[in-house]
Amino acid sequence: MAVNYSAKEEADGHPSGGVGVPGGGAVGGGGGGAVKTRKPDNTAFKQQRLPAWQPILTAGTVLPAFFIIGLIFIPIGIGIFVTSNNIREYEIDYTGTEPSSPCNKCLNVSWDSTPPCTCTINFTLEHSFESNVFMYYGLSNFYQNHRRYVKSRDDSQLNGDNGSLLNPSKECEPYRTNEDKPIAPCGAIANSMFNDTLELYRIDNDTRTPITLIKKGIAWWTDKNVKFRNPTGDGNNLTALFQGTTKPVNWPKPVYMLDSEPDNNGFINEDFIVWMRTAALPTFRKLYRLIERKNNLQPTLQAGKYSLDIAYNYPVHSFDGRKRMILSTISWMGGKNPFLGIAYITVGSICFFLGVVLLIIHHKYGNRNTSADIPN
Repeated sequence: MAVNYSAKEEADGHPSGGVGVPGGGAVGGGGGGAVKTRKPDNTAFKQQRLPAWQPILTAGTVLPAFFIIGLIFIPIGIGIFVTSNNIREYEIDYTGTEPSSPCNKCLNVSWDSTPPCTCTINFTLEHSFESNVFMYYGLSNFYQNHRRYVKSRDDSQLNGDNGSLLNPSKECEPYRTNEDKPIAPCGAIANSMFNDTLELYRIDNDTRTPITLIKKGIAWWTDKNVKFRNPTGDGNNLTALFQGTTKPVNWPKPVYMLDSEPDNNGFINEDFIVWMRTAALPTFRKLYRLIERKNNLQPTLQAGKYSLDIAYNYPVHSFDGRKRMILSTISWMGGKNPFLGIAYITVGSICFFLGVVLLIIHHKYGNRNTSADIPN
C-alpha cells in the first residue's frame, strides 16, 4: 500500500521513512525514536491558562480616579512651585558680547593667552541669601552630549591604572598623544576643561572684602573616591607619578599642578572631576564653589553691593557660546526648578477638568436605555 505525506506532516516532525504510530516508532522507517511534536508543553504559561484580571471601566471607577488624581496632584504641584520660587538665585552673564560689558575686551581670548585677560563686574543683591550658597558656572551652546565627545576619554587612565597612563585608549584620538608623549588626562572632554577663575567680593563703604569660596565637596562622593584616582606610587610626589606624560593641548599647566593641596590635585581634583561628568543638554551649569553659612544670626550673603573678579581664560565666542555665573540656594527638592511644580499642577487640573466633564455627561446620558428593542 502506498502512503502519501503532506507538507504539514513533514512540518509536524514525522520522519520521512515511515508513518508515526502511537506508542512506538515509525512504520516503514525502521527507527525506534520518540515521536516529534510541535505541541507546547501542558503548562499554565505555555497553554495561556495563567490567571488574569481585566478591569471593567465604568463611571463608578473612572470618575473617582480622575478626581483623586486631581486632588492629590494639584496641592503637590502648588507646594513644589512655591518651594522653587522661595529659592534665591542670581545670575550674571559675563560673556562680554555687549560693547558696554567690562568683559568685552576679553571676548576673543585664546587658550594660551599670557597673561590672562581679567575683568570685574559689579552687581547688587536685592535680597539676602540666608542658607548655604552654591556658586555655579554655566555654559550655553556647548554640546557635551555629542557621541564622539562623550567617548573621548580613558576611564582606566582616570582610575589610576599605570599602564593606561602611558598607553591611553585610542578613543582619546586626536588628543591621545602630543609630541610622541601620552597625554594625561587624554581625550576631548579633558582637553576642553573649563578654566575661568571666579572670585567674589563684598563692597562696603568702598572696601572690598573677599568672600570665602570652598573648593572641596563639590564633586560626587563616588566620583572622588571610586572612579577617579591618581596613579599608584608615591602619592606625595605627583610630578614623578606623571613622569613621561604631557599636559592636554589646551591646558596652561599639567594635571599635577591643578592645586597646591595633595588631596585635591591630579586626577582627584574636584574641578576636573565635575567637568568630566558630561551634561545632557547644550545649556548647563556645573558646581564651582560653596559658600557656607558661618552663623545663624546673619545671612550667608547680605543684601548689598558685590563685585565678581574674572580671570577670563575660556573662549566661547568662536562657537557663539555664552558664560554665566550663578549664585543659588537650595531646598529639600534641590535647586530652582519651577517645571516640576507646573507639571503637577497641569496634570492635576486636566484630570479634575475631565472628571467634571465626564460627570456631567454621565449624569445627562447615563440613565438612558441605549439598547435596541429586539422583537420576539
